[in-house]
Amino acid sequence: MDVVVTGIGLLTCLGSLRSTWQNLKDGKSGIRLTQIFPDLPLYPLGMIGESPVKLKALTKLVVEAALKDAGLEPPLIDSGVVIGSSRGCQADWEELATNQNYENWLETLPHQGAVLTANLLNTTAPVLAPMAACATGITAIARGFELIQTGQCQRVIVGAVEAPITKLTLAGFERMGALATTGCYPFALKREGLVLGEGGAVLVLETAELAARRQTKIYGKILGFGLTCDAYHISAPDSNLVSGLLAVKQCLARSNLNPSDIDYIHAHGTSTILNDAHEAQLIQALFPQSVAVSSTKGATGHTLGASGAIGTAICLMALKEQILPPCVGLTESEFDLDLVTVERQSQIQRVLCFSFGFGGQNAVLALEK
Repeated sequence: MDVVVTGIGLLTCLGSLRSTWQNLKDGKSGIRLTQIFPDLPLYPLGMIGESPVKLKALTKLVVEAALKDAGLEPPLIDSGVVIGSSRGCQADWEELATNQNYENWLETLPHQGAVLTANLLNTTAPVLAPMAACATGITAIARGFELIQTGQCQRVIVGAVEAPITKLTLAGFERMGALATTGCYPFALKREGLVLGEGGAVLVLETAELAARRQTKIYGKILGFGLTCDAYHISAPDSNLVSGLLAVKQCLARSNLNPSDIDYIHAHGTSTILNDAHEAQLIQALFPQSVAVSSTKGATGHTLGASGAIGTAICLMALKEQILPPCVGLTESEFDLDLVTVERQSQIQRVLCFSFGFGGQNAVLALEK
């Protein structure tokens, strides 16, 4: 059963779907040096507004945008929901702990994004809320794909949202030595580390038959996915590549593809020393040198659990317009890859989106024009 994408809702520090895509093509970054908290230093951050976004507001915006883009209106009582988040309502938890006011704590549970979406749709279909660190977005899309493939739903609203600009998140990544000081430069020789970014992306998945009956536009087709775990370290990838390679191979096998069939890889590309080296090694081990690669985190920042959903939306725009988005911020690379540094017109038929998360989470998604 073919599963297609008929709607996209997206919001990043570069704006909505169209604004983010245009800014990416223009090589612009939404990252800026900001001091949000008086007792913490300046950090480069990818913020949507002047103050940290709230998860509920962000979820509502991207879900409503996706439904509008797909030509749908609630109630959608038989639409499944798979909306994940890595940090969830952590900002609310920090506020509750500071103010010692726990009256509304039940509205801050980890599945809040999925519950809010279900309420917006008034659905009685399955509602899931996966959490797989920075691989959450692709995991959510994979679960929605499965709900359709197994006949449980004909339509599923999938994606991930993240509001990670909190004191604890910044302090934690700072303590790890993972934060950049000036900006995000994926795959660069002099990369500094990651930049936290706010954002979310929600996709409307439908059977190809339902989309045809509705005579709606189609961005692309979901072909398959691969999900594995290193079970190696809380934050570092396994240097032997076995589990990461297995995720890619699973995805290719389920999609009936060979490595040579892939025209573009949207890399996880966090701009950290470990991730970019690990990911470059994985790509070189399996794909021809000619495959185009880029990461868009140099423009949006790292949106943690939402990054795979945002990356998937960018891949779908690349398929739609036949344009490869650049690795914004990259001037001199450390790696022998065909890294896209300016927007590139290209014949793009099949693409992969990579996500790698803490705890050894590996997620790969294949899409087709």
